[in-house]
Amino acid sequence: MSDLLRAPAEIKYAEELDWLESVDDAPKPFSWRLSPKMVRLFILGSERADGLDREIPQKWYGDRSFVERSIVTLASDRGLLLIGDPGTGKSWLAELLSAAISRNSTRVVQGTAGTTEDHIKYSWNVSMVISKGQSRESMIPSPIMTAMETGTIGRFEELTRSTSDVQDALISILSEKYISVPEMDSDNIVFAKPGFSVIATANSRDRGVNDLSSALKRRFNFVRIPVVTNKKSEAEIVRFRTEELLRRHRIDLDVPPTLLDVLLQSFADLRASSAAAGSDDEKLESALSSAEQIGVLEDAILHSNFFGERALTARTLASSLVGSLARREPEDLAILNKYLHGVVEPRSKEEGGSWPEFLEGGRDAIATLS
Repeated sequence: MSDLLRAPAEIKYAEELDWLESVDDAPKPFSWRLSPKMVRLFILGSERADGLDREIPQKWYGDRSFVERSIVTLASDRGLLLIGDPGTGKSWLAELLSAAISRNSTRVVQGTAGTTEDHIKYSWNVSMVISKGQSRESMIPSPIMTAMETGTIGRFEELTRSTSDVQDALISILSEKYISVPEMDSDNIVFAKPGFSVIATANSRDRGVNDLSSALKRRFNFVRIPVVTNKKSEAEIVRFRTEELLRRHRIDLDVPPTLLDVLLQSFADLRASSAAAGSDDEKLESALSSAEQIGVLEDAILHSNFFGERALTARTLASSLVGSLARREPEDLAILNKYLHGVVEPRSKEEGGSWPEFLEGGRDAIATLS
C-alpha cells in the first residue's frame, strides 16, 4: 500500500474488513461480503454497545440515517443516487459502501460531457476483432458491465455531467438488469448477477446541465447529503482528514486547536455572508464545504512544512484561505477583503488570540493577489 498514491478503501482498510468478515455471523444479502449492520459499523465506527473485541474508527461523518437508507437501497433492486453540494463526502461514502459490500470500489465511470455509451456498456479490442472477430474474448467490458457479471457495486460519478444518451442507456441497465450485445450472434446478452447495483453521485450545483429524466429518477432512491454545518462534526471531519494527510506525507507537525477553531469559524462566517448575499456576485464561487476546509488546511500544512518554520501559524492559514477561495478576480478578493475588515478586524480587537495574526496574513495575501 505504501507505493500507492491513494489506496482505495478496500486496500487501505483491508485488515479491518478481513476482521469484520471473520466475526460477522449475520445474514448477508446476495453476494455481500458484510451484513448490513457490519457495513454501517465499518462506515460510522463502532460503539461500546456493539460488543466487539476491537474498536472500528469512524470514516464518514454525517447523519446515521443517510448511511442506513443507502445500505437499504443497495439491498433492494434500485440504484442509489447521492446528491449534494461539492465537497460533502458523496464520493467518499460511495467508495466506503462499495468497499464494505463488494471489496472493490474501483468499478467507476466518471461522468463528463465526453462520456459515451461505450463507457457504461462495452467496447472492442480492435486488433483482436481483426484477427479473431467479435467475441467475448475481444470485448472490453465497462466497469458497470463488470459489476453486473460479478454481482457487485458499480459507481457512476457526476451523473448529471453526462449527456441524455448516456443517461438513457443507464435506464435500460437499471430496469432490465442486462446488456445486449447485437454485434455477436450467440452468447450476446450479459445478465446481472444478484448483488449488482449502481451508486451514482450528482452535484446539486449542476442542476440544469443535464437534468435527469423522470424515467431515470424512478430507477434511483435519492439520498441528499447536506453541507456539514455543525462545528463539532466538521471539526471531526477536518481532524480525521488532516491526520491522514500528515501520515501520508510523513509530516510531524501539530495543528493547534486554536487554529482549527479559527478555520472553522472563518468558514461559518463566510457561509453566513453567502447565505445573506443578494446576488451571485456577492457570493464566493467556492461551495465552502468541509472538503474545501481540508484543502485550505492541507495547503497551509504543506507550506509550513516545506517553506516555513515547520509550525503552522495563523498567518500561513490566512494566506492559504485567501489563495484557495479567491477564484474570481476581482469579485472573490473583494468579498474576502470585506470579510477581513468587517468581521475579522473587530474580532481581533475584542478576542485577540490568533485573530490579529490571521487578519494580517489575510491582508497581505489579498494585497499580493490584487
